[in-house]
Amino acid sequence: MAAESFEAADIQKFIDHIRAHAMSVQPSDSFDADRLDDIWRRPEPQLLPVPSAVRGFRLRIDLQRTKPPAWRRIEVPGDILLPRLHEVIQAAMGWTDSHLHRFRTSNDRNAPEFLTQFDLDEGDEGMLEDDVRLDQVVANEGDRLWYDYDFGDNWKHVLRVEKVLDSPPPAPVCTGGKLACPPEDCGGAWGYGELADWVRSDYDDALRPEVFDNAAEGLAWLPDGWHPDAFDVDETNELITAVTAEPIPVVEELESLLELARNRGARSLRNALAHPATSGTTDVSTDDAADLTEPFRVLLDIVGDGIALTDARYLKPAVVEQIAHRTGITDWWIGKANREDLTWPVWELRATARALGIVSVRKGRIAPTQTIARRRDDPHAILRHITGRLPLGTTPAERHAGWMALTVVANETPAELWESRISELLFDLGWRAREDPYRAPSPESQTLDALRLLAGSMRANGRLKGMNAAVAALARAVIRA
Repeated sequence: MAAESFEAADIQKFIDHIRAHAMSVQPSDSFDADRLDDIWRRPEPQLLPVPSAVRGFRLRIDLQRTKPPAWRRIEVPGDILLPRLHEVIQAAMGWTDSHLHRFRTSNDRNAPEFLTQFDLDEGDEGMLEDDVRLDQVVANEGDRLWYDYDFGDNWKHVLRVEKVLDSPPPAPVCTGGKLACPPEDCGGAWGYGELADWVRSDYDDALRPEVFDNAAEGLAWLPDGWHPDAFDVDETNELITAVTAEPIPVVEELESLLELARNRGARSLRNALAHPATSGTTDVSTDDAADLTEPFRVLLDIVGDGIALTDARYLKPAVVEQIAHRTGITDWWIGKANREDLTWPVWELRATARALGIVSVRKGRIAPTQTIARRRDDPHAILRHITGRLPLGTTPAERHAGWMALTVVANETPAELWESRISELLFDLGWRAREDPYRAPSPESQTLDALRLLAGSMRANGRLKGMNAAVAALARAVIRA
């Protein structure tokens, strides 16, 4: 009875408190949106002062709700900015940076969090992560920082300071870990658990129908060679090095595409764009310059100081035959190769040379441009001119397709894979096929035409194969201009 009396007294006191508060509320206070906003507004993170000396941190990253937990141990300098720390986490864990992310300073329901530029563009208000250092968020052993990735699958990571290092590491490094990163878009921790158990059973266990309809679909979803228990620290550090390497400055237009790739969370696109800016030579030997410019020099030699076109504005048959013979087209072409409108390689050479500013057409005559006329016998000079004109095109679609073509070639991609890779990167940029919004767009562009001609397509039956180091070097020269 005593317990019941005490409980009743507590209830009565609560009722009296509510009643007293209600009597104090004025009519004008019945609803105040600003006061409600103050109550529910997410607090901003509280930053620590910037230390006088930079230290390092040994962090353990645990992917929460995975059993056993997938984790990594990394060492990073204290002055690393949160956007760069995000890239290190992505590489260390094995994510592809295909989704949004967010840092939080606690695990509370309304935790203070840092915003990305995407959040600000969407109208959110708060502290931008861009200029925040790690040592403004953590300072001592045991301090923690939370990192969320892919708000659909809801991957939550906790970063805990295992040790404060007297000296910062020269670059971020992974020193240990366990288990593979879950596949992207696999349905969160629950879907990952189902896939992990299935792979560990050597694919014997049946997949639940709510996960995948059949084994073939499940296998198609997994990265090549994926096993939940696999982890390679050397491979992880290669990825970290790739994302943290200081880039060589690239042209402003390409830098805007890099930013677009970051905002879209397209890691493969971003890496493809950034790699030519940090690796590989841009030097082209005298012999290679002569080989690359051969079709254009043939055209210049035949055109001379200028020749007349037909009334339909085509090259005359005798001229077409000369070009076809000297460039090697007649070695594989079926037909007479004496009409430009029926001999597409010759037409493409003339059109590309005109787009590159090598020849001009005026008053029914084709002639070298004034710039090229003075350098027609210098392959290096012609090559420098071509480098300065790429990529070709004026519309966003043309320019983006041109930059993607240069990027693919600069990455030393074999020629037989150029088209598919360019289409993939354009898809990552947001371009789609006109007839089907779910298909990658065509890779074709005037820039790709120019690169094919430089790579020797006129002597190769239009079917290029393998990697051309000289063309790759030229493409890198454009990117680093």
